Formats: sequence, structure tokens, C-alpha cells
Amino acid sequence: MATGDQAAIRCVLMRAGTSKGLFFHDSDLPRPGPERDRVLKRVMGSPDVLQIDGLGGSRPITSKVAVIALSGRDDADVDYTFAQIEIESDGIGYGGNCGNISSGVGPFAVDEGLVPAVEGTTRVRVHNTNTGTIIVADVPVRDGRAEVAGDFALPGVPGTGAEIVMDWSSTIGASTGHLLPTGNPVDTVTLDGGARLPFTLCDAGNTVVWVRAADLGCWGSELKDEIDQDHGLLDRLREIRGRVTALLCPGYDWRGVDDDATRGLPLIGLVAPPGGYPTLDGGRADAAAMDLRVRLVFMNRLHESIAGTASVSLAAASRVPGSIVAEVARNLVPDTLLIGHPSGITASRVRATTTGEPPGVAFQLLGFSRTARRLMDGTAYVPAR
Repeated sequence: MATGDQAAIRCVLMRAGTSKGLFFHDSDLPRPGPERDRVLKRVMGSPDVLQIDGLGGSRPITSKVAVIALSGRDDADVDYTFAQIEIESDGIGYGGNCGNISSGVGPFAVDEGLVPAVEGTTRVRVHNTNTGTIIVADVPVRDGRAEVAGDFALPGVPGTGAEIVMDWSSTIGASTGHLLPTGNPVDTVTLDGGARLPFTLCDAGNTVVWVRAADLGCWGSELKDEIDQDHGLLDRLREIRGRVTALLCPGYDWRGVDDDATRGLPLIGLVAPPGGYPTLDGGRADAAAMDLRVRLVFMNRLHESIAGTASVSLAAASRVPGSIVAEVARNLVPDTLLIGHPSGITASRVRATTTGEPPGVAFQLLGFSRTARRLMDGTAYVPAR
């Protein structure tokens, strides 16, 4: 619909997990392609470091989009496409999924009438078109609407909310076809200058490169400014991501890791043994309450908490014998990985058994819980020119 020299588009602004984004019905947007991309970037206000002329929040975790439609698949209720809108550059990425934004898809589907609301709990089967995988969300429902109030606390989000349980077990190997894309629990990459760095590459949720914080001169408890302003460290992390990608794609120029369609993938995370540290909100994370520390770098910035997809990858890697993650992690609670991140400690669920066949592990449970809340619904306006 056009209003004067602007186009009007229905949308919902949701906080989903520790991210925030715009949720659209697929039918309210142009068909997939350059025109849709233009609209999504413009509605967010990109490219602009502040996104001042749009609805974005000037951070990667607030510059996200979910596009939802009824699914034609027998094994899914809705199709969901995730888009990461770049901020200061004119780009949009569809190369992976966002676990936090995914947690808002079920409540959106219930509230928008895309699935029948079942009192108590409504199970929503979500087909993520980015990865071709199925995610199952158990959404608390009250009086026909997704429930908001509850006692589940999520570090990085004030207060508590209704717990949405997410099953990600079908996302193993979603991007590469294998839990361990290289076939090994640990590989080594050679960087400029000749330094050799061990890493674990794990494909579950999203593909993530896991490295020891100590191997990069870090201690594992850094907060935002310590990483975002360390341009030398960010350059090394970018090189690691690029060179790992080149291992999987012969002939690939690692310097283009932030220029191609993946835009930010693979993710990269620094892991360290448990240790106490101050959190972003001024509190403190207790070493005795976590299995390990992690600092995830996303779009070349420190993630303020832990991406949902990265928590799936981390939990999976923690059960792979001999992996970088398994070396530093302990297991305080059965079937759980307690992740210490900049905003606190978050649990991922994981149950696995060792096997005699590669990759040496089989999973019976892999996922996490989140909360989500509809913040606003209405009309977004995009200049027609």
C-alpha cells in the first residue's frame, strides 16, 4: 500500500531471546530478490552506523528480520526466512539462521493465526528456509495467545517470561552436511606470519569456529570495549574465519570472508575454562555456576550474550571427544551445558552418547529455552524512491 511518496508495510516488532527484530508476513513484502532486499534494508535504516532513519537499533542483535509464511511441507507448520541486515554497509545476509530470532517465530505464528492455538502449549514446527532444517518450538499459550508472563529468566533480558522450549536436533550438519565439517575434532590453521592455531569447526545450529581464548592472548572474560576496540584481535579473528572457510572451499580467497553471501559466517567463539567475571549489567558471573566461558564474535563485534545457534553448536561440540570445547568444559548438570557469556550464564540442553563411528557422538537432545515478547505491531513506512 502506498501513502503519498512512501510505501506502507505491516510488521511486528518483537524481542526474541536476546535479539530484537522485525517480523513480516511473506505476503506483505515484495517477492524475494533485489526489491525485497531494498525494502528490508531501508526499513531498518541501513546503511548508516546509527540506523537513525529506520527501525534498526545500530547493533547486529537489533538489525534482524524474520519473514513468515504458511508452509506447504508435511513436516512443518510455517516457513521462516531469517535476514541479517548490515548496519554501516549496504548488505543483507541470508547465509544462516538466528537462534534468538527463531524463538519469536512460534509466538508470532500463534498470535497471527497461522497455527491453531492449543491452550497450555502449542507445538509449532518451523521450517527454516536458510538452512532447510526443522526447528520445533513449544509455545506457552493462554486464552488463545502466546503467553508472555512466566518465571523463566534469560541472562541479557530484564525480568522473567514464559519459557519457550526449542528443539534444534535436526540442525546438525545443516550447512555442510556434517557435525564436524573437516572430519576432525581438532584442526590447525596457519596464519600470516606463520603462527599455527588449533580450532574445532562444528556445524549445528550454525557453523562456528571454536578457538581457545588463551591461544589468542585473551583470558575469556573480556567485555565489549575490550574486544570491539582491539582491532588487531578482530583482524586475527577475521583471518581465522576466512582461512577456515578456505579449508572447506579450495580456491576461496579468505580475504573475502565478509564480502560474500554468508556475511558473518562462520561465526567464531573464544572459549575458556570456568572463571568469575563482571557482567555487562554490573552483576557478576560465578565460576562455580558455569561449565565454561565463551566470547562470541559476530559481524566483527562481541555478541552481548550468546547467539542461540552458537549455543547449539557449543553444546554439541562440548560432547565431541577431543574437541577444543570439550577440553575446557566441565559438566555440572546432566544433559545441560552452562555457558558463561558477557551477560551472565545461560543453559543449553544436550544429551549425547559416545559411538564408535565418526564423529564419535550421537545426540538424543539438543536445544535451548528462550522467552519472547511482542513489543509493537503496526505499519512501517519506506520511501518509494
